[in-house]
Amino acid sequence: MNNELEIVSGETVNMKESIYNVFKRFIDIICAVIGCLLLVPISLLIKVSYLINKDFDSIFFTQERIGKNGQLFKFYKFRTMVPNADEILYKTLEIDKVAAAEYSKNKKLKHDPRITKVGKILRKTSIDELPQLINILKGEMSLIGNRPYLPREKKDMGEYYNDIIKTKPGLTGYWQVNGRSSKTFEERLKLESYYSLHKSFKLDVKIFLKTFKVVLFCKDAG
Repeated sequence: MNNELEIVSGETVNMKESIYNVFKRFIDIICAVIGCLLLVPISLLIKVSYLINKDFDSIFFTQERIGKNGQLFKFYKFRTMVPNADEILYKTLEIDKVAAAEYSKNKKLKHDPRITKVGKILRKTSIDELPQLINILKGEMSLIGNRPYLPREKKDMGEYYNDIIKTKPGLTGYWQVNGRSSKTFEERLKLESYYSLHKSFKLDVKIFLKTFKVVLFCKDAG
């Protein structure tokens, strides 16, 4: 009898998760299609802004990131840094021990020398994240999910890695609306592990609504 109850309970959980995943994908597709149409005029405006600042490189930035189940995918953003950003980062960390310690702890710098003038505005308003709508349309990401981590960060994710990759990366998520840049890398991992283990329609709606508040007041952006 107990085995039968466990089977029924397991089937119910799987059914709920299947419904959740199908509905979430449906919403993702609708929002991504609308969002990608809006990307055209936004991209033109950003391109003009960069040209005015005599920056003639591509306004788009692509990078390999970790997706669901550990699969790697090409991640899209509006470029907010100078073209030789990696070179500048390595030099900065090499000569500035304080910056090196900060980067080791948070995986980012509060006063990042790589960010352009236009990039600061894009980051402050979170507009730099919008090209991820392309990833959402392709099914590599979702509107709500965890941060798409870099392959080199896998070793630092430790025990949280297996929980985090259970879900698709998201345009916004539990970490983004609960401190974002004010959180350390460890705190971020805890938040995203929690989301993977407790994701639901109710939690996604809360995150979605809270995202507007965070973006509107440019809270913890960076």
